[in-house]
Amino acid sequence: MKTLYLECSMGAAGDMLMASLYELLSEEQRKDFLDMMNALGLPGVEVAPVAVRTGGIAGTHMKVTVRGREEHEHDHSHEHHGHAHEHHHATPGHIGEIIDGLSLPREVREKARAVYDIIARAEAQAHGCEVGDVHYHEVGALDAVADVVGVCYAVRLLNPGLICASPVHVGSGTVRCAHGVMPVPTPATAALLTGVPAYGGEVRGELCTPTGAALLKTFVRSFGPMPVMVTEKVGYGVGTREFEQANCVRAFLGECREEAGGEIVELVCNIDDMSPEALAFACARLLEEGALDVYTTPGTMKKGRPGHVLTVLCEPGREGELVRQIFAHTATNGLRVRRCGKYFLTSDMRQVQTQWGPVRVKLARGYGVIHAKPEFEDAAALAREHGLPYQTVFEAAMRQIKTM
Repeated sequence: MKTLYLECSMGAAGDMLMASLYELLSEEQRKDFLDMMNALGLPGVEVAPVAVRTGGIAGTHMKVTVRGREEHEHDHSHEHHGHAHEHHHATPGHIGEIIDGLSLPREVREKARAVYDIIARAEAQAHGCEVGDVHYHEVGALDAVADVVGVCYAVRLLNPGLICASPVHVGSGTVRCAHGVMPVPTPATAALLTGVPAYGGEVRGELCTPTGAALLKTFVRSFGPMPVMVTEKVGYGVGTREFEQANCVRAFLGECREEAGGEIVELVCNIDDMSPEALAFACARLLEEGALDVYTTPGTMKKGRPGHVLTVLCEPGREGELVRQIFAHTATNGLRVRRCGKYFLTSDMRQVQTQWGPVRVKLARGYGVIHAKPEFEDAAALAREHGLPYQTVFEAAMRQIKTM
């Protein structure tokens, strides 16, 4: 299975993650990436890769300028990290409108919005305000939007079947902002890294930024040592600050042969006092927070009340975080935990070409069988674009699968 492993031994920031992924792209994909990033529709924003060195290592710094000026995330990630220049402020709703208006594939826009949603929630939690009251500096916001969108688009181009990462080095000490001196990690970053293995160290400074933490939380399936994988490419995304050691995120792309067995955790509870809409919202949120699967089955509860049994599947390392999310988003006061063995087919993603355009295909192999299924959203998008029934595009994709 194509695997992307992110080494965050010097933390993570949006521009560092974007640059490390950019280095993994083919020459054709790099041109596509830069053409897309510089035609997004973000006013005054330009994105350019710069070859740099850090600690004797050659890498790339992704220079994002707004009207000719390069900003740094620790200066602008939230209004409380203000600087001396006056800017208009942007709210999460405004950022969402900006992202919706960008010239990007729909799934990239959706991922970018998801990243900003969790940043806004973390900032609101950290500063004790409503999500809608969070403010970003406009120049800083546009810079950070480019970082987030760039990572989301690069991941789509690379199309890994699995993304995993090391524990995250957050740095140590304090950082000065408009509020005064704040501890590292900042409250927003600490909130974003809930459930993620992280550590401090001797390096003084803010190594992991809110945008970096939010991107990791959105894309990374598991955190731990680098898996056994045959590496094809290594990308080095270099940060703007200089330390005694190399300041970069390393991204490894290669093939990982996943074992066909392992463990999974089932979190189960009975729900009989939530509306269907509220329960559906809770299920969607649990999936966004990293659950592998979430489903409900109807049941009859105490005193003959109709209800549902909610089942949430997750990796063993995500159990604590998902338990907290279940209590936060449902009305249950208790749940059951089952640790189960599992067998599974190894998954991969390929692409087939139909007469109307490309369609990604989900593949699963093992135990002498192969399962293949066209990606629904790709087939549906082509059907809408060309005024065709969904089944027509689906069947065309299936015919191409049989020739693979």
